[in-house]
Amino acid sequence: MNAPSPPPGGELTFGVSGLHCASCVARLEKALLAHPAISTAVVNLAASTGFVRFDPTQLTEPAIFQLVLEAGYTPVQQEQAEEAELGELKKQRNWFIFALLLSLPIMATMTMHHQREIGWLNLILATIIQFSAGLAFYRGAWSALKSGSSNMDVLVALGTSAAWGYSLLAFFGLLGDSHDVFFETSAWLITFIRLGKYLEARARGKAGEALKKLARLQADQARLVTDAGEQEIPASLVRVGDLVSVRPGEVIPVDGEVVEGNSSADESMVTGESLPVAKKPGDSVTGATINKNGHLLVRATRTGEAALLSQIIKMVRDAQGDKAPIQRFADAVSAWFVPAVVLLALAVFGIWFLILHAPFITAFKFGVAVVVIACPCAMGLATPTAIMVGSGVALSRGILVKKGSALETIAGLQVMLLDKTGTITAGAPAMTDLITPPGTDNKRLLHCLATAEQASSHPLAQAALSAARAEGATAGETTDYYESEGHGVTCTYAGQRLAAGNRRLMEREGIDASSLDDAAQRLADSGKSLIYVAEGPDFLGIAAFADTIKPTSPQAVTELKRLGITTCMITGDHGAVAATVAQQAGVDRFEAQVLPERKLEIVKEYQAQGFVVGMTGDGINDAPALAAADVGIAIGGGTDVARETGDIVLIRDDLQDAVRAITIGRATLAKVKQNLFWALIYNLIGIPVAAGLFAHWGLTLKAEYAGLAMAFSSVSVVLNSLLLKRISHKL
Repeated sequence: MNAPSPPPGGELTFGVSGLHCASCVARLEKALLAHPAISTAVVNLAASTGFVRFDPTQLTEPAIFQLVLEAGYTPVQQEQAEEAELGELKKQRNWFIFALLLSLPIMATMTMHHQREIGWLNLILATIIQFSAGLAFYRGAWSALKSGSSNMDVLVALGTSAAWGYSLLAFFGLLGDSHDVFFETSAWLITFIRLGKYLEARARGKAGEALKKLARLQADQARLVTDAGEQEIPASLVRVGDLVSVRPGEVIPVDGEVVEGNSSADESMVTGESLPVAKKPGDSVTGATINKNGHLLVRATRTGEAALLSQIIKMVRDAQGDKAPIQRFADAVSAWFVPAVVLLALAVFGIWFLILHAPFITAFKFGVAVVVIACPCAMGLATPTAIMVGSGVALSRGILVKKGSALETIAGLQVMLLDKTGTITAGAPAMTDLITPPGTDNKRLLHCLATAEQASSHPLAQAALSAARAEGATAGETTDYYESEGHGVTCTYAGQRLAAGNRRLMEREGIDASSLDDAAQRLADSGKSLIYVAEGPDFLGIAAFADTIKPTSPQAVTELKRLGITTCMITGDHGAVAATVAQQAGVDRFEAQVLPERKLEIVKEYQAQGFVVGMTGDGINDAPALAAADVGIAIGGGTDVARETGDIVLIRDDLQDAVRAITIGRATLAKVKQNLFWALIYNLIGIPVAAGLFAHWGLTLKAEYAGLAMAFSSVSVVLNSLLLKRISHKL
């Protein structure tokens, strides 16, 4: 099989065709992990994918695919997975229709087997179904038995072969006086299981819609700008540094920076927000977002696998392949379930035939019904389908779930640690106060402040300019500009000397600022940064700046408390600032002047007390705590290190999305538990009925109807998971 080279780091995600139940998952994982070069193997039944982490010096991608083939399954390149899924859906539909058409005459004449012509017809039709539509089960069973394991195919092959084989022997009079034949049992059993497979494939496709929608967003073509003019090329050929032209209404083909033009972009696929975002030269744009109303010239900064959309798709795939603890339990149960069912079926047959002295045919039918109804398919689908739908709902709201297990863990969160800067606060200074001495107005102060600071790149200077613009104050033309490190700036404007900086600058310039000393002390004590402004000999006032709290943070903290979660803010800032922000945000407690290693210690201290701990942060200094927490939540606008470390990424930088993530996690876990409950209760009720425990009261279950019930149990689990989508209206 031809395949590209393995990705760096020895990780490979691929599609898998032929997975039927949780036993298949356990079997394939076991086969892969048996190779010494593979350290991790995770198979996802709902997504029909496999993920392996391996040593690329010992193992290649084709060799991994060969291991999958030897285990009895078909590996599929990830890029071809959707095409393979459509092919599988079509195949399941066609086999169902074929089996149905051949089964209908058998069912219509099932009471006429004693007529030799009818009997021959049903024998021929049942045999065709058995070894055409039913052949896949024999192949799967043989592959499983060869590797020393068992799966659903073993149960189906056993049940249908027993029903067909007994009917065949009885038809030819090889069972003594017993001439009862029931070809309809094996034929309809295969038909119903094929129907279940078809419906299951359709429902599973709907569960993975979020990922498919993402993949379809990627632009196919790009308009490359060259010396010879614009040239249309496949988007995959654009390289970092290339210039691309994007016209109104077109999909932006790459991540990049606007070089020329003004427009707005629909970034809802990244942020979940429907309002367009203004774009001007210097702004960044994301591939697969839509240019709304202006022409843009964009320089590519990230392409291919490095692009944001590709990274999101990879993260979602990894999340859907990741196993929650509750799923590992279901997989472990399913691994021994099939052998246990076979033994149970034999026991049922023995009790009815040897102890209760029932007719052979009666005991035989009860044994077959037990084999058929007990398949653990629904149990294997219970968790991955719910996680797929839950992560899709989260993604539609701008919440990227990188690990599926995080959805289960976050549902039980008890303590949320919150970084201050960039998480609770905006992460950049903003003007909070303007104080002027008697006889000076704010407008004059803002005008002179903007004029003095317009050439400075200092964060406070930029915040001053933003505040001035917001108030309609414009900057004037200056000369003799000079920026003194640790003091501030001076310049000449309209014949007057302007000075903007700290108190030391005022003293150096001979400006008397004592009239506002009390106010300045009060502002400084609350942790605010101050810029003193003077025009000539006149002291104009003070502008105060602080990293302001995000508007949504207090509401988010309130919601976290309502969910029963203790909130604790941790920050490297000094105590006065921390106390002010903690009070504004409403957190339960806070700790100030915290170094990165202390953040990690705080996480471990809460964990040592038995709490499930979440950490939300955006900086490099938060990475150790994000990694150590039970759930790490990274702010999307933060550092790459934080985003790489977090289990969940809040793309919109909104702390309320952490609340939404918890809500989705709780709903997902509830849905998983519902699915497992129904899957288990179905077996607990169905097996006794199939075994004839209630036969005395006339309540029995034919093997073919047991097959139908088994098929629809899997479908019901998937459909129940899809109901998770309704929670998006409550977020």
